[in-house]
Amino acid sequence: MADKRDYYEVLGVPRDVSAEDMKKAYRKLAVKHHPDKNPGDKTAEDKFKEIGEAYDILSDDQKRAAYDRYGHGAFANGGGGGGGGGFHDPFDIFREVFGGSGGGGGGVFESFFGGGGGGGGRQRRDGPQRGSDLRYGMEITLEEAARGTEREIEYDRQAVCKTCTGSGSASGASKKTCRTCGGAGQVISSRGFFQIQQNCPDCQGSGEVISDPCKPCSGSGRTKERTKLRVKIPAGIEDGSRLRSGSNGDYGAKGGPAGDLYIVVQVKTHELFEREGDDLHCQMPLSFSTATLGGETTVPTLEGKANLKVPAGTQNGTTFRLRGKGIKILGEERHGDLYVHVQIAVPTQLSAEQRTHLEAFAKSFGETPSSSMEESFFEKAKKFFK
Repeated sequence: MADKRDYYEVLGVPRDVSAEDMKKAYRKLAVKHHPDKNPGDKTAEDKFKEIGEAYDILSDDQKRAAYDRYGHGAFANGGGGGGGGGFHDPFDIFREVFGGSGGGGGGVFESFFGGGGGGGGRQRRDGPQRGSDLRYGMEITLEEAARGTEREIEYDRQAVCKTCTGSGSASGASKKTCRTCGGAGQVISSRGFFQIQQNCPDCQGSGEVISDPCKPCSGSGRTKERTKLRVKIPAGIEDGSRLRSGSNGDYGAKGGPAGDLYIVVQVKTHELFEREGDDLHCQMPLSFSTATLGGETTVPTLEGKANLKVPAGTQNGTTFRLRGKGIKILGEERHGDLYVHVQIAVPTQLSAEQRTHLEAFAKSFGETPSSSMEESFFEKAKKFFK
């Protein structure tokens, strides 16, 4: 246990952290170290597993209490499920239901982390095989991510052959026992002193063959099909997340269950706003006169315009916070905030009259309007030039 880091340290949170703040910290770290964003990075992969293990323990009240009291020793013998590199889906709490057709009882929203691929477990070659999972990339705007939207998508997948209804036989006849392997699905060949058992080359391990294969599917029972599906994008979804639509992947071979369809969501870069979690940031120019004298101006938001009171003497780089003007928090009714960073717009061209007035204004301050600030700055800077 000595080589394990403290779970609170792993998540970067204090020991008295609330469940909500811990959830936010976990989500942020999970996205940052998510394997799909760090392909081939073993360090990121290990970090991802570590934060998943930490959150799995600390998000459970009973496990957290045991950990607070006994540390990692509380799970030394496997108790509580910790310490085994377990995985915790960072978006389990934000599940959304898909709309549309395609079978499988709709779908659920998940982060694009682990899980789902291949259906888990090894499958027998001679029995039903689960279909492959499919991936679909979707690009949406920041506005769509903030408000939620619906999209209809089209994609190709392996579906049940309509000609033979999945049997693989042109006449619908049942399969016959393979003569080569006698139905065992395996054949044994001798190579010198050794005997090697391998899948039968005629039935590929199934033990059965089709005497009259269906031409459209070549006896596989599946053909490529263009499929349409309506997908619901939940408000507050983050860049790089995925949606899972259960049973909308490839149909399984030999009557096996269908795989899942994963829609990977990419959020376009916005020309005005930058997103940080559920908050938005924007750089806004402010006239010199308004910054000096104060007043009221309008700022853009994702919902339109908002009024902003500017106090007299506002400095360049000042940040104003507009509460509730950010992104809707996934699975909740609350919104993040909008941070407006002021950039004083300095005139680049002045008429002779304007220049005269500005010089007179500067002289009324002694030398320049900022002379006292400059003097203070250079006094502090003297020590660097000694």
